[in-house]
Amino acid sequence: MISESEFKEEVLSFFQRVPQLLEEIEDPFERERTFIAACYDSNLGALNYPVEDGGRGLEQRFIDIFRQELRNQNSFSIGNAFGVGIGFCLPTIRDHGSEEIRKRFLKPGLRGEEMWCQLYSEPGAGSDLAGLTTRAELDGDEWVVSGQKVWTSGASVADLGILLARTNWDVPKHQGISMLILPMNQDGVEVRPLKQMTGTSSFNEVFMDNAKIPASWVVGSQGDGWRMAVALLSHERSSLGAGGGRQPLSVNDLIALAQESGVNADPLVRQLLADLFSGSQIITWLNLRSGIHPSIGKLWRTKQGRAASKVASKLAFPGGVAWQGEPLGSSETNRWAYGICDSPAHSLGGGTDEVQKNTLGERVLGLPREPAVDIDIPFSEVRKN
Repeated sequence: MISESEFKEEVLSFFQRVPQLLEEIEDPFERERTFIAACYDSNLGALNYPVEDGGRGLEQRFIDIFRQELRNQNSFSIGNAFGVGIGFCLPTIRDHGSEEIRKRFLKPGLRGEEMWCQLYSEPGAGSDLAGLTTRAELDGDEWVVSGQKVWTSGASVADLGILLARTNWDVPKHQGISMLILPMNQDGVEVRPLKQMTGTSSFNEVFMDNAKIPASWVVGSQGDGWRMAVALLSHERSSLGAGGGRQPLSVNDLIALAQESGVNADPLVRQLLADLFSGSQIITWLNLRSGIHPSIGKLWRTKQGRAASKVASKLAFPGGVAWQGEPLGSSETNRWAYGICDSPAHSLGGGTDEVQKNTLGERVLGLPREPAVDIDIPFSEVRKN
């Protein structure tokens, strides 16, 4: 077994080669794809995957070392366009997929050859995700899928989607769901971007009209989709809590903004910045704890993102709310406005704050569930909106 010090030297040696690898690549997607492929090819892209699945079978502490050293890098920057696949979908396939599915999807996804999206929420099934009505029917050797999903990050560029669909309408709602893998690039799938107040379109609507899926592309087993959904959400919330997905405005950048604005000596400003710094440290320490429920880190990071945007609005006003012409986030002059406008999404992506608190109350504190009148009757008999 490799020691932590030996592994750290291996990681640092890899990072020394990365700037030269990326120096002539300008497109952010291609930079990230090249970096991910290099990680995998250097045996650093599947650290906690079983050896038989192309991984190294290492413990969480080695992943923590890799992430920390990546955060320490100042010589190159990497985006998070592949985060849905690498952070959520592929670990679920690793843990619950058949040998056929693992062989088909793990390596291409971990090398950045395929991008993923997560097809969960629907117009009538948000917080009550188990009320979804996207339909999948088995027809010979393929599933035929029809329905609509919404708030799907990255769907416009994804090659594959991890899909929750109803495959049995004659059992209670949680029991009739299956997790399938949907090829996005087919005639039966239409993606419509949703314009956000930032001017960007990271979210999408996805319409499926007799879309096709090979019959064997089921994660887990037919009808076991709710358990698979919860497993994926656990990976998602752990990833978001550890720093994946949307990024809160940086504490160091806000300190620099206070210095540039000449208010860094103001005791009220200093208190706000101290609170933000404390919040960032708490998130770091939470992620060092083993076995912590993923909703805890996710909630803390959500709180940090909202607090950082409020401080930015105080320090950058009126520049924090004013921009003209260019898209938000595209230049130094409007990045504060982008951070302020983007911050509400921290409380929505990966499950709302209210959902996280319910999860902690029921699954950690053992509090009773809220009453539900439709949990034990066939879904075909449940009244729909």
